[in-house]
Amino acid sequence: MATTKAPSQPDPQKFMHTSGTTDPVWVHKVPFSSLPTFPSLDCDLHTDIAIIGSGIAGTHIAYELVKRGHNVVLLEARDVLSGETGRTSGHLTSDLDDGYIEIAKKHGKEGATKAAEAHSWAVSRVGEIAKDLGVECEYRRVKAYTVSQYPAGTEEHDQEVKELKEEAEMQKTLGLQSRFDDNLTVRGWTGKPDQRGGLVVANQATFHPTQYMAGLLSWLKQQPNFQAFSRTRVSGIREQGVELLGKGHKRVKIDTEEGHTVHAEHAVEATCVPLQKLSIIAELEFYRSYCIAVRVPKGSIEDCLLYDAADQYKYARLTACDGNHEYLVVGGCDHKVGQEQPSEARFAELEKWTRERFPQAGEVDYRWSGQIVEPVDHVAFIGKNQGCERVYVVTGDSGDGLTHGVIAGTLVADEIEGRENEWAGLYNPKRLGSTLKSLPHLVMHDVQINLQYKRFLQSDIKDIEDLELGCGGVLNPATSKPLAVYKDPEGKVHKYSAICPHMQGVVCWNHVEKSFDCPVHGSRFSKDGVCVNGPAKRNLSPADKQGEGDQQYAEGSAM
Repeated sequence: MATTKAPSQPDPQKFMHTSGTTDPVWVHKVPFSSLPTFPSLDCDLHTDIAIIGSGIAGTHIAYELVKRGHNVVLLEARDVLSGETGRTSGHLTSDLDDGYIEIAKKHGKEGATKAAEAHSWAVSRVGEIAKDLGVECEYRRVKAYTVSQYPAGTEEHDQEVKELKEEAEMQKTLGLQSRFDDNLTVRGWTGKPDQRGGLVVANQATFHPTQYMAGLLSWLKQQPNFQAFSRTRVSGIREQGVELLGKGHKRVKIDTEEGHTVHAEHAVEATCVPLQKLSIIAELEFYRSYCIAVRVPKGSIEDCLLYDAADQYKYARLTACDGNHEYLVVGGCDHKVGQEQPSEARFAELEKWTRERFPQAGEVDYRWSGQIVEPVDHVAFIGKNQGCERVYVVTGDSGDGLTHGVIAGTLVADEIEGRENEWAGLYNPKRLGSTLKSLPHLVMHDVQINLQYKRFLQSDIKDIEDLELGCGGVLNPATSKPLAVYKDPEGKVHKYSAICPHMQGVVCWNHVEKSFDCPVHGSRFSKDGVCVNGPAKRNLSPADKQGEGDQQYAEGSAM
């Protein structure tokens, strides 16, 4: 019988450590309590570069700049590593989710070549840094396999194999070590459906993401030209001064919710999604992706990155468990944020998929979900923000946020220093050509987003009494504005405005992560209204004194 681990007691500040109530498998070796800690900002500061966000992008940018001698200040709204880096499945790959045939349609063969080079470099870069800093993080090189799940001889199987062979040929022309193997079998896959044949890509890698990040942050903490401040929420970023044709001097002013100011020569928004109204955000789509970690006998499954190419996309890899077992991490079942009701059924589907193919699978110890940000043209936005000269952004992970974050380290550092980088044009946030090629999809996306404002006319519950213990929902009475209501396991009611402070969408209840998610642009808030995913910069407004006190307690400011 499958089981799921759960904390012995509820943690009132859980959403300060991570962006959901579920725990990712990475806490098995690196619990939240073992991560590096930093103080909150309690004064105004001046620095060379300010970085907002402590995930893999923000930390890698800090690492590259500190190594080059710059003074760096890192700001994090909650605890370090509380965002999406700690909720990934830990793949490091140049075998990109969107496929190079699709990338070439938007960015040409040259753009696809640069993407392959950049992600291959990032895969290697993580290994180099881990070795240099002496960080043990399970980093190892593996092969990636993409297999068809349709029965051999069917039209669907033949079509999928044809597409995989075409992708293999494309990848080879880009310099990747790719091939289609008609006789490929994955060791340990002994169940149904039968598996044979697939795309094989060599020189990929896997690692323990939070173990790596904890090592990187611990090293940074010891450097004299680095400072970090957690539980310091940024409320505003703006350029000041004049800069024309290289003359004049702009600076960046960063305001925090606590009333302090950081003045910097440059600022980087490494917040997964920029803290702004629209612009780039209109070119992004927001998804939830689900993962489970299943115990399997050590050595019983081939150590690889495994992708299921069927419509219901799945992916898998191994990580350490104990002396006799490994964890098989299996993910997928993606859906748009707030636009489908997250449910236990998604975890059940992942478990069913796993047990059908790997009969040796044992207990399910961890189940969690994370956020994915998809750009309309398949390539991340890394560089100067649209309309800015000294504010940089990193967004649009496209399911490959770990390698995109590492790429951001060198791209942003080079751009700040005025160095040319051959990949900069591909990732330029101000690019236009590939966006124009994506215009039909972008228009459909905008229409679909605007339809989400129908939530103003909907109510999830008729009365607070309708809520079960430990559940939430939106109460939308005809006489007032919609309320986000959560009833905790003791029956205590928490009430907040249900209107997202970003673009005024009405949030939806996420049953899996016990959060309120905005279906418009993907902002998410804890059951106590604390902002855990942007582009929103503020929490949900408390609806009464009780809600205000609950929110302060959840943030640790009223302990």
